[in-house]
Amino acid sequence: MTLAGSAPSAVLGPTALTALLGEWARPGSPAYQALADGIRHLVLDGRVPVGARLPAERELAVALGLSRTTVAAAYAALRGTGHLASRRGSGSVTRIPRSVPHAEGGGREVADMSRAAVPAAPALAEAAMRAAARLPAHLEGHGYDVDGLPELREAIAARYRARGLPTEADDVMVTVGAQHAIGLLASVLVHRGDRALVEQPSYPHAIQALRDAGARLVGAGVGAGGWDEDVLEQTIRRTRPALAYLMPDFHNPTGRTMPEDQRARIVALAEAHGVTVIADETTAELAIDRATAHPPLAVHGSPGAVVLVGSVGKTVWGGLRVGWIRAGRPLLRDLARARSARDLGTPVLEQLVVAEVLGGMDGILAERGARLRETRDHVEAELARRFPGWEVPHVDGGLAVWVGIGAPVSTELALAARSRGLAITGGSRFGHDGAFERFLRIPITATPAATDRALDILEDAWRGIAPEGGRPDVGRAHDVVDRSVLV
Repeated sequence: MTLAGSAPSAVLGPTALTALLGEWARPGSPAYQALADGIRHLVLDGRVPVGARLPAERELAVALGLSRTTVAAAYAALRGTGHLASRRGSGSVTRIPRSVPHAEGGGREVADMSRAAVPAAPALAEAAMRAAARLPAHLEGHGYDVDGLPELREAIAARYRARGLPTEADDVMVTVGAQHAIGLLASVLVHRGDRALVEQPSYPHAIQALRDAGARLVGAGVGAGGWDEDVLEQTIRRTRPALAYLMPDFHNPTGRTMPEDQRARIVALAEAHGVTVIADETTAELAIDRATAHPPLAVHGSPGAVVLVGSVGKTVWGGLRVGWIRAGRPLLRDLARARSARDLGTPVLEQLVVAEVLGGMDGILAERGARLRETRDHVEAELARRFPGWEVPHVDGGLAVWVGIGAPVSTELALAARSRGLAITGGSRFGHDGAFERFLRIPITATPAATDRALDILEDAWRGIAPEGGRPDVGRAHDVVDRSVLV
């Protein structure tokens, strides 16, 4: 049994589960309850994927040195809380229980950490004025073009060529932002019931776009060590997904970047199994520390094996709703046919603005990197000072840090913060089945002063759920759900 919109993603052996559990026993607590809690926490923070098949009771009992009765009682406790579903002949599969919607709280919002977004680049205003001056030359035409203005497509192609990927204007379609691009690709590449592989955690709106297209999602983990290549290979071989949605550069939300040798292996694996890879590059050029960036993922594999999605929403301004798709021309023709029934193209004036912006993109990115370096350093230092028990990774690019908070209570913490006036996103929003309750995404995009105001509220909220410096009450962590809007 699996959740709607999901498919079993992994078979977890007894040795692997034993290693993940670590020191799970608790003095004074029944062994079956401690084991159930240990497995539940692994599911909630994403280390065991939702939909994974657990070892048989007898196998796990042998691996842990327990009686089968103890393991059976632990599995029964997990079924009772909704974290396990068992069926004779099919084994026991992890799940997240149906959440009870929680009120957003009555506090007035005074700070916002729910959006990892930057204000408009200083160069944007002048670019917009230059674009407006060029608009009259386009007014005699009808203005409808699902492919996009040739001059913008050529400017996008030139950026790819500069990054080491030969590209022509005819390899590019302009879209109304990256989210529109992902939804359009899903509508063409996914048939209802197809499996789609997504990273765990991943970008929530991409997850929703794939679900809206009828995909059944399977997950592959991205953790502190990066992409779990063994699990990824096992998942692709077993589930045969139609597509894989990946964010290999400054991954949202973890900030991780995929090494070059791993990129080549993953693309080769996907291509060997007929899996189309969608690489979301919306944050790929937001380097903070690195002098050189990886070339686009599409340098690996045969032409068309990797589809690239980009936009200026994260680099220039979120209010500039222009993105693009770089793909093989047969797929672009299919996308154009599908798009004609959905929309009639991207606004001409905004395309002209982006064409102007791309001409000065190197300067914009340099300014972004300098600003993000300052704000990143401040966020990481303040989190370490205020929350000494949290795990704060160092990121060398992107727009956020993925913070481990030590207990599966991030949704409860986000709701407590919201009641005090701070909008922030709990980790469960980034798991396709509600996992990652031990994590919190903290943007690095606000000014130091704004960050300090937000963290003052977050500190107060943390004290509210972990009084006297103790551990939070995790008993109802799975009974609340965060439904905030985020980017």
